Amino acid sequence: MTTITRFAPSPTGRLHVGNIRTALHNWMLAQKASQDGGSGKFMLRIDDTDPERSKDEYTHAIRADLAWLGMHPDGEERQSQRLAHYEEAFQKLVDAGRVYRAYETAQELDLKRKVQLGRGKPPIYDRAALDLNDADHAAKQAEGIAPHWRFKLDHASPIAWEDGVRGSQKFDPATLSDPVIRRADGSWLYMLPSAVDDVEMGITDVLRGEDHVSNTAVQVQMFEAMNAAPPRFAHEALLTGKEGKLSKRLGSLGCDTFRERDIEPQAIIALLARLGTSQPVEPVADTAVLVDTFDLSTFGRAPAKFDDADLERINTALVHQMEYAAVKDRLPKAMGEEAWHAVRPNLDSVSGAHAYWKIVTGPINLPEFSDEDRAYLAQAATVLSWGDDPWGALTSALKGSTGRTGKGLFLPLRQALTGQDHGPDMGELLPVLGEDTARRRLERASSSC
Repeated sequence: MTTITRFAPSPTGRLHVGNIRTALHNWMLAQKASQDGGSGKFMLRIDDTDPERSKDEYTHAIRADLAWLGMHPDGEERQSQRLAHYEEAFQKLVDAGRVYRAYETAQELDLKRKVQLGRGKPPIYDRAALDLNDADHAAKQAEGIAPHWRFKLDHASPIAWEDGVRGSQKFDPATLSDPVIRRADGSWLYMLPSAVDDVEMGITDVLRGEDHVSNTAVQVQMFEAMNAAPPRFAHEALLTGKEGKLSKRLGSLGCDTFRERDIEPQAIIALLARLGTSQPVEPVADTAVLVDTFDLSTFGRAPAKFDDADLERINTALVHQMEYAAVKDRLPKAMGEEAWHAVRPNLDSVSGAHAYWKIVTGPINLPEFSDEDRAYLAQAATVLSWGDDPWGALTSALKGSTGRTGKGLFLPLRQALTGQDHGPDMGELLPVLGEDTARRRLERASSSC
């Protein structure tokens, strides 16, 4: 079976965590189809019909962000280059009597809605424009008033579809407003171009937020009016902040912010792949595993809560799994595999390795040692020997000769060798320091005042 999905952002700003999640789930749906032996494609559609707000810099950023996250579209379309397609579909709908001219201003429509609400009626368009005759239209034209255009919903039968997340959906078209599809200046709104593109791009599955459910009801009739089969629809719960409501901060959390914080792209993938599902959110390093377990039946109806602390937790866990080959280009130039494995368990991010590498290269700041500890460190410099396990040999020798144990045994040595009270496992770090550096630091600490 062929599955073709699409991600359709407007290039009016940077991608944020909410639409990253939408893109990811559409990409995974296509990947899942391929993994299961079928054919899957993930398409990028740039919805840039608003020339005033759409910017090429945002289009470039969208492409770069998807690539950084490992989501590579199988094709791309730009709505600004498809205007002739929308015009053709529009004219066919005009000829079929499925669109009509209307002239109400925004203020007039707002007044109508208030009157309807005051009467306890749903605030939908009353179709007053359908009563206009040719003379009325000619009068409007003579006054220089250009019409906007509405799609005429067919009230004869319910609108129904089987939603991939929400199950059976049914709408009475009489409870919906005939949507405006074209403005008075000739520019397009979302509804018709999106439906035309889905038909001509061969989109089989539309996975989007539940705020589009009523749009889907309208578009189902648009597909039918164009003599096209609707794609399969699925509407997932929206992303919210941990406080239980949509957070403005989520709108500022994008790939640029995540990169600045040194968040791994795989951490974002691992979190958002399962957020809002019944599956556990875990630090899964292999995207193929996430794709294999991707299943719309696991998606819940409750809002999906994004918690930055979860992202940090997953990021830390993934860093602890990362092999040297995957990070070496992001580490200090002289930092080798042995050093990476020594510091990795203490890192929250890969960039944190730079601070630990300074411990190796020095200089380090020493605390004040007591006379007793200085004598102890002088002895350590004397008994230090090098072999397969220099730290184990050093602490065993000192334990036997001084009777020290626990903190008294280990802490002065760590402080003298690293300048810190805690940090990487000394059994792994000491070989990275090397014998000469280790002895020199012990001798320096033993003579410090």
